[in-house]
Amino acid sequence: MADVVLLPVFNEAPTVTSVLDAVREHFDGEIIVVDDGSTDDTASVLAVRPDVTLVTHPVNLGYGRALAEGFALARARSAQSVVTMDCDGQHEPAHIERFLETARHGVDIVSGSRYLPGSREIGLAPESRREINARVTAEINRVTGWGLTDAFCGFKAYRLSSLERISLTEPGYAMPMELWAKAFRNRLEIAELPVERIYYDHDRSFGEDLDDPEIRFTYYMRVWQTALEEDSP
Repeated sequence: MADVVLLPVFNEAPTVTSVLDAVREHFDGEIIVVDDGSTDDTASVLAVRPDVTLVTHPVNLGYGRALAEGFALARARSAQSVVTMDCDGQHEPAHIERFLETARHGVDIVSGSRYLPGSREIGLAPESRREINARVTAEINRVTGWGLTDAFCGFKAYRLSSLERISLTEPGYAMPMELWAKAFRNRLEIAELPVERIYYDHDRSFGEDLDDPEIRFTYYMRVWQTALEEDSP
């Protein structure tokens, strides 16, 4: 099996069917869905989808944990590349093949960017999220020299052979910070591709006290610094 599409899901009952149908229009391989302890009707919606491989958490374990389990299952399936997408309708499945093709040409992590010149804007991003993303992206670039434009887009393609060189242990929303730090330390090749900047739900919560932007920024920076130090030669 060459490729897998992986979708972490948490309380996405209103959108999961339309997203999966759209993915199927552009991808005929295995789709892995990790239902991370949804408390709405997501589980019953997914139960009638014979075209997906479903992993179910009895309780919410976190975004990073859901991705890590999906990567492990894809590796067990002998997949070569994995595309990750959110299931809230904010990622356009028509880009899947372009992401995979870029990974096939030797790029270790292909990351979507909502802030490249070719990125169309559909809806307005909450200002606090844009500001935190900009600050985090600037810090990553200061250390790595990469020139990223979007640190937190969940639309990515990974070469699984490259992921085997790093250990991802952060269970929560700061998993991308650990990923970038360890990718830098292991000299992985990174590329960005433009994707749409689509925002429908400005009330989406990060949970607990992470809706406070400064608390969230501090959390991101702590995970980033810890990952840099842990992976130092």
